Amino acid sequence: MLTPAGERVLSAASELFYREGLNAVGVAAVAEAAGVTKKTLYACFGSKTELTVAYLRRRHDVWWAYLEERLAEADRPRALVVFDAYIDHPRLGSDRGCAFLNAAAELPAGHPGLDVIRRHKAAVRAKFAELLREDAPGAADPERLAEQLFLLLEGAVAHTGIDGDAHRVTLAREIAEILVRDTREAGAR
Repeated sequence: MLTPAGERVLSAASELFYREGLNAVGVAAVAEAAGVTKKTLYACFGSKTELTVAYLRRRHDVWWAYLEERLAEADRPRALVVFDAYIDHPRLGSDRGCAFLNAAAELPAGHPGLDVIRRHKAAVRAKFAELLREDAPGAADPERLAEQLFLLLEGAVAHTGIDGDAHRVTLAREIAEILVRDTREAGAR
């Protein structure tokens, strides 16, 4: 549980890290944006490394909670909702692409933030597989389709950071819908 100052620091860091990049933003800028001293920032997080890890974990937790909420209300095929959650999350910006891919490009080998990124990506891929197994039980190879959808989503979201809008994710969702429909129809035969 973070203190109010810690919450302000994490909120400021989340905004700055996503908008400007991990390496471009120093702890002084985060502290200033949060309205705290650097001493307070370090008391809350210990280091920029730990603040980076907290940022990535928070981003995962917020997005994952939103995804689960959307899935609970969704009709089948629910795998398409994963695309929707990237397109229209109300609290997380997405115009700069995937925060996790962006961070991965900046972090050095061995940085603990990379473990958070790997776990997030593995969870998204596993969620695709879970949803496909449940929604298309007769599908010949839901694991392969999960990998295809995951790669389709990843490429589209990466391009969002280049293009500045989610039109490629929307197109990827349309392609995913065709792939899922074809798999469900083949499984129903």
